[in-house]
Amino acid sequence: MQCATHPSVETGLACGRCDRPICPRCLVQTPVGARCRQCAGVRRLPTFELSPVYTARGVGASLAAGAVVGAVWAGLLSHNLGVVGYFVFFVALGIGYAVGEAVSWATNRKRGPVLQGIAVAGVVEAYLLRNLLEGVAVIPSNDLWGYILVAVAAIVAVGRLR
Repeated sequence: MQCATHPSVETGLACGRCDRPICPRCLVQTPVGARCRQCAGVRRLPTFELSPVYTARGVGASLAAGAVVGAVWAGLLSHNLGVVGYFVFFVALGIGYAVGEAVSWATNRKRGPVLQGIAVAGVVEAYLLRNLLEGVAVIPSNDLWGYILVAVAAIVAVGRLR
């Protein structure tokens, strides 16, 4: 047999779909075997394909969720209460899940690194809004538990979109 693309090359390989003879230079290895270039058509999973419309929807959901969560956080857990310890981790789990779920829902359950970054931005927005509403510095230097909460919430939000 001669390769369909390179007639001067003799081959014993054939496309697993259309049985067209292919040489090793033409072969595309796919999850279901060797294919010719025309039949391979390998593309990303639809879950990870992110169009500009879905990106904009994710940004909008992240901003909205960050604003709501930040306002609730400022209203329920005042900076002056000194809430520390394990309770911070439960709050962080809730914040991260809420922002990550909002982004996931708005983008039709799509996933990927871009959406993970958008969700982390929403978590940071919630923290900054909480500080603004409480009248403290936007980024206070003595808020260790707040920083821990933001880090854990960001990890949960990223995990939700992984």
